[in-house]
Amino acid sequence: MKIHEYQAKEILKKFNVPVQDGIAINDISNFDNAISELQSRGINQFVVKSQIHAGGRGKGKIYNVNNKDELILEGGVKFTTSVEKAKEYASKMLGNLIVTHQTGPEGKVVKTIFIAEGLDYKKELYLGILLDRSVSKNVIMASTEGGVEIETVAAETPEKILKIWIDPFIGLQPYQARELAFGLGLNGTAYKNFIPFIMNLYKAYEETDASLLEINPLIITNDDRVIALDAKMNFDDNALFRHPEIVALRDLNEEEPLEIEASKYNLNYIKLDGNVGCMVNGAGLAMATMDIIKLAGGEPANFLDVGGTANKETVANGFKIILSDPNVKAILINIFGGIVRCDRVAQGIIEAVKEINVKIPVVIRLDGTNAELAKELLENSGLNFEVASSLKDAAYKVTAVLGKN
Repeated sequence: MKIHEYQAKEILKKFNVPVQDGIAINDISNFDNAISELQSRGINQFVVKSQIHAGGRGKGKIYNVNNKDELILEGGVKFTTSVEKAKEYASKMLGNLIVTHQTGPEGKVVKTIFIAEGLDYKKELYLGILLDRSVSKNVIMASTEGGVEIETVAAETPEKILKIWIDPFIGLQPYQARELAFGLGLNGTAYKNFIPFIMNLYKAYEETDASLLEINPLIITNDDRVIALDAKMNFDDNALFRHPEIVALRDLNEEEPLEIEASKYNLNYIKLDGNVGCMVNGAGLAMATMDIIKLAGGEPANFLDVGGTANKETVANGFKIILSDPNVKAILINIFGGIVRCDRVAQGIIEAVKEINVKIPVVIRLDGTNAELAKELLENSGLNFEVASSLKDAAYKVTAVLGKN
């Protein structure tokens, strides 16, 4: 689960992490009150920031939501010392479309903006915390190259990325915080301020069950304060039951409608750009299925993991989600019968197809417990299935039926 920058900063403040002050609004009628409140806090220069679940906002372009060819503003993050100019920026962002390298050409509608304090600073840094699955430890990544995409730094100057792995049994240690500070070239007051900053930041990451916490840029102000100028937080969906206050921050406007619908049925669904709908049990098998579809010359339209209980209800709901995508021209079902027997899966598929009235080609590969019995059920169902003997066979069969349409 993702949240917006302004929401992440509210969480970080609870952990005593210094962040850029600001107020979020979702209607221009609230602008004047927000500015008055910021001015009462002694803030007289402003940054107007579009709030979307995508990076690259600063270099993004704002287009008229009713005319996507009409460019109305360069940049989705704008600094000014003028209240009038800030209001102009806010008016042009709110309700219009922002396109960045991460949104794709379709862009996203800006429904919220964050009016933040403008800060003078002398250095931009990068900090990121995430799980390194190769060693089963959290890793803190830091770089002196803040304010730019960390992927670019990794590709062009990887030696500028410092990594510290955290032992899960003892957590982040003060000597590691000092190592990060030295690696970033900090000294004096900035060095002293960085130590509690990173210790509290890591505490926020762990205690909220975050899967990513990225500060880019982390700034050193002219008076040596260490402040999170931006903040990005993602959370482990499997741990959200422990954090109802974080669940409340979910912005459904930023999520794919079909993914929202799938979550209602406990289905793991991610929409892609292809035309082969995939229904699979198990994330690893789903990834392998998508790979082999591409190797066979097709393009997967989705990642859909129906989990370990592929019964009539889950299969029927899976069909409904997949068929809601107009780009889908054929469906590949790839189920391994371990916990659930293949004959039960086959019967569930037969009943679901009759109920949903699926009109596009369906290729099925079932393997595992009672796979032969499942094959007989499918072949004798009277329905227009293509039954495959292997994953490779299934991939080539589904691409073949696409060619016939």
